[in-house]
Amino acid sequence: MTAQGLIVSAPRSGSGKTTVTLGLLAALVRKGVKVRAAKSGPDYIDPAFHAAATGAKGANLDTWAMPPSLIEALIADTVRDAEILVIEGAMGLFDGVPGEPGRSGAAADLAARFGLPVLLVLDVSGQSQSAAAVAAGFANYNPAVRIGGVVLNRLGSDRHRALIADALKALGIPVLGAIPRDETLILPERHLGLVQASEHADLATRIGRFADVMERHLDLDAIAAMAAPLVASRGQTHTMLAPPGQRIALASDEAFTFVYAHLLDGWRRAGAEIVPFSPLRDEAPPQDCDACWLPGGYPELHAGRLAAAQRFLEGLGHFAQRHRVHGECGGYMVLGQSIEDAQGVRHTMASLLGHSTSFAKRRLHLGYRHARLLADNPLGAAGELVRGHEYHHASITSMGEGDERLVDVTDAQGRPVAETGSRRGRVSGTFFHAIARDD
Repeated sequence: MTAQGLIVSAPRSGSGKTTVTLGLLAALVRKGVKVRAAKSGPDYIDPAFHAAATGAKGANLDTWAMPPSLIEALIADTVRDAEILVIEGAMGLFDGVPGEPGRSGAAADLAARFGLPVLLVLDVSGQSQSAAAVAAGFANYNPAVRIGGVVLNRLGSDRHRALIADALKALGIPVLGAIPRDETLILPERHLGLVQASEHADLATRIGRFADVMERHLDLDAIAAMAAPLVASRGQTHTMLAPPGQRIALASDEAFTFVYAHLLDGWRRAGAEIVPFSPLRDEAPPQDCDACWLPGGYPELHAGRLAAAQRFLEGLGHFAQRHRVHGECGGYMVLGQSIEDAQGVRHTMASLLGHSTSFAKRRLHLGYRHARLLADNPLGAAGELVRGHEYHHASITSMGEGDERLVDVTDAQGRPVAETGSRRGRVSGTFFHAIARDD
């Protein structure tokens, strides 16, 4: 089966593209379409919503952090037995980082590389014909990126729609949907994005409402017809991160959720077994595993429970005496001496590394990371290069003593980044999330 593909994007964040994407996915499923979803860029949260809407696991596709061969392999895996792949962009369509052409991290890279049309979601609140000028700018900005149609979101009235539609008609840009202003068409957010899918008791109801709205206000048949053939082969995947062990204890609960599906899939494909455990439920990593991985998430929201989880903390310390332990972002925070929560209360953590962190002293850390490993560790061998992404608000208040640097790290423009991770014995951690080895 040859799948078709399209990209849902917008001029900027906050335009409503996630709501449109989820409603579109669920509405297509209702029509009996075998639809799959992917997220452009480094986002751990949205793919879980996509999975809830489609009933199938999706993927992240990141043109900066992943080489083209890996992206092709992930697409090929995602669309196996699918009819349509819907890729949701991050931020604005052309938003990425300067550098190598086609590897900016922007959704536009995927549109150009695979010839996928873009369904552009325009928040038209507070404007009328000017929305057509915005669409025209996007349509003409890059000849390799085709705007297949637009969805007018947050319309005020039928007259409002007619003004914009007439202006777009003169430009030859079809309007494939027009959604009235509705303050209930939202998902709650917190400091790292949407409140996670697993935390919504009414998620199926919410997505069902989104589907109802899209069925009424989108031309689903025209959008499906807009999709273009998607040609991707499952080629080389040598840039996948190698599994850190044969049996990997994976922290997995409300505090530890930020792990990429392609990472776990790659480990399983390489023959590793993933063994989940829950620190919040005071479970220790199983001692018959040979590596432990603490993903990112929201430990700052659960610091009190983690500090009180003595079986987890003692078991993790015992595990680290014999096996490798690695933490990313929130997992790295838990490996340190303490976490200061938003109220300024200090909570003692595993103390396997020397640093302390604070969520009360907040500062945004955001961007791509390019790291050279300074020693053998769960990310790879000394000297290897790894690409990843950092996004958090915590600050390191003390590095303590006795730890060595784990990586030399720069941002996407090659500028040094101060936070280089830590290692001590068999324990290591970084604030950035590794996505793939450099090609």
